[in-house]
Amino acid sequence: MRTGDRRRDLDSLPIDPDSGGGAGVPFHLHPEALSLVFLGGAAGTAARYGIEHLLPHEGTGWPTGTFVINLVGAAVLGGLLEALARLGPDSGWRRRARVLVGTGGCGAFTTYSTLALEASLLVRDGAAGLAAGYAAASVVGGIIAAWAGITAAAYLRPTADGDR
Repeated sequence: MRTGDRRRDLDSLPIDPDSGGGAGVPFHLHPEALSLVFLGGAAGTAARYGIEHLLPHEGTGWPTGTFVINLVGAAVLGGLLEALARLGPDSGWRRRARVLVGTGGCGAFTTYSTLALEASLLVRDGAAGLAAGYAAASVVGGIIAAWAGITAAAYLRPTADGDR
């Protein structure tokens, strides 16, 4: 890719008007955004570690820790994004909250890679049915959890037209 092509690509990205001193820098490349992702990611990783420590998975048992983590993360992310959308456009503090809690926190907290590894290990250890059930329950449960988060946020924060 030539330098001119890269510059044109960057010029087409949305700029954060609230970036304070970082004018002309797309928000996702601004040091503040990267710092927010880092801080949220550190918190999300610590929370995941704590839950995995409390609910360890061994052998061919149900991977409760990862299952709970992924469902909670889906609900939190669904609720967060719905609440932020109802509060206004994705800018200013709302964008920062989305990046901190959503991208950083929920991104580091939830763990599809661990789900895939645990399902693979269950198959390897002769529990293919449990692995399939775990994978299916995780996907379906994640969808339901995200919907529940969205629904809760919609109920708690109706839009200007009063929907509930």
